[in-house]
Amino acid sequence: MQDMIRQYFFPIFNKRTEVNTVPIVESLTETAVADVDHLRAMDAKGDDFGTARDVDFCLLASSAEKASTVASFLNDYQYGRAEVQQVDDHFRVLVVIHMPILQHNILAVSGFMTCISAIFGLTYDGWGCVVQKPNRAYCA
Repeated sequence: MQDMIRQYFFPIFNKRTEVNTVPIVESLTETAVADVDHLRAMDAKGDDFGTARDVDFCLLASSAEKASTVASFLNDYQYGRAEVQQVDDHFRVLVVIHMPILQHNILAVSGFMTCISAIFGLTYDGWGCVVQKPNRAYCA
């Protein structure tokens, strides 16, 4: 695993040359806008963002090998529960994290998934979860 980390991270972050971060910044911006739109839609359904729940993050891979590498990385460092799924000839990594979806929480994790996807050459396809309605039971 350490060799894989060196292979992917060191060439990007440890060179003394200029790294083109514009595509990553643009992806982060687009992801943040999409995330906020998703939160607005969930808010309209009455979601309680502070209630922790399983959130699925989907990363699309061009090969089983890439998907497996990313799933192993995420699992080894316990970023979430990642598994490789195959549908026809397409591969994806589904990462499940139990968390609240307050804006700062979901944007941070979604941004992280965007960066992981960019580093490993995958496509981040967003996140989803079940709406959690507030518990309106009161003690008298």
